Amino acid sequence: MFLKKVEGPRAVTLPDGTVMTRADLPPADTVRWVASRKLAVVRGVIYGLISESEAKRRYGLSDEEFAGWVRAIAEHGEDALKTTRLKKYRQP
Repeated sequence: MFLKKVEGPRAVTLPDGTVMTRADLPPADTVRWVASRKLAVVRGVIYGLISESEAKRRYGLSDEEFAGWVRAIAEHGEDALKTTRLKKYRQP
């Protein structure tokens, strides 16, 4: 079995006891961003699976876009990442 050399850990344990690996991250060519994929990227960065700069480069995210995902989760929880809920959580 061949393991590709990567920087950083291959897996991290989340506070709820589940293990998140690099395989749990969305593919680099992701175009359609659903809430579960956004959440996986944010969790990967927060818990040290990948760096923020690597996530932005890999997924083509802007600073504002990624910061918006993090802010939405911090302020309103995981449901705030759903596009159908933007009106409910958007600040005037």
